Amino acid sequence: MSFKGRDILSSAELSKQDFLDIMKVTEKMETLVKEEKVSNLLSDKLVGVLFLEPSTRTRLSFEAAVQRLGAKAITVASAASSSAAKGESLADTAKTVDGYVDLIVVRQPEKGGAKVMADAAEAPVINGGDGAGQHPTQALLDLYTILKEKGTLENLKIAMVGDLKNGRTVHSLSYTMAPFSPKEYIYCAPDELQMPADIVGDMEKQSVPITKTNDINVALQADIVYMTRIQRERFENPADYERLKGSFVLDRTLVESGNKDMTIMHPLPRVDEISTDVDDLPNAAYFRQAQNGMYLRMALLAMLTGRAEA
Repeated sequence: MSFKGRDILSSAELSKQDFLDIMKVTEKMETLVKEEKVSNLLSDKLVGVLFLEPSTRTRLSFEAAVQRLGAKAITVASAASSSAAKGESLADTAKTVDGYVDLIVVRQPEKGGAKVMADAAEAPVINGGDGAGQHPTQALLDLYTILKEKGTLENLKIAMVGDLKNGRTVHSLSYTMAPFSPKEYIYCAPDELQMPADIVGDMEKQSVPITKTNDINVALQADIVYMTRIQRERFENPADYERLKGSFVLDRTLVESGNKDMTIMHPLPRVDEISTDVDDLPNAAYFRQAQNGMYLRMALLAMLTGRAEA
């Protein structure tokens, strides 16, 4: 199925075949970068990159992806520098930007906000993160990282650790990996920050075995240990954040006590949940994971504009 003109709003909306097709094109993009550095594949395209919420990796990797493919980006780097600061609605922003560009990438803090913009715009919209909702491009780059690190996506035990309640990366990853017959999901979090019930229910409907725990040692028996930070910006009460922020800290000693073949991932930025003494271990994949984000986002830009297929 062609991706031309499609929106990428949630990993739950993509099929297993969609995932596999995206992985194939991502591999082509990685090869393109390593062989050609810069392409002219999208030299006639203009991409709106609207970041109304703070970001480093997602924004820069999207901008790098645009430039690697020869396209041009017009960028809004913060809500304060856009008409959102004046109270403009997301729909109005989308309708305005739609007249300027061929594709829109948006990150903003309102759960479901990317869909509002997609409904208002004719150009394809890619959700770069919508509050505590979904982050599909992160989940897709995570999928590509797992495939590269493990050589397969099938039948893996995956532990997700940290703020699972507000963590849009683990929400998306749960849906993305579900079609690949996971051996088990281990949801490791304080009770107050456990995976939302609707997502757990959706996973159970797809026959994914689930273990909930607050013991990181249980998580360290997995094939993939996906760490997340406790997110200060998602807490209404600062005291709750202070109480929970140090719930899980992965250091070298803990890693060495766990599954010797585990792959450690993290969407970044980290605060204190992975010690720097883990960084040089061969199974620490989080900086490779960040680099994979550029290849994945190149693939989506090329596919949604009809310039690449699996």
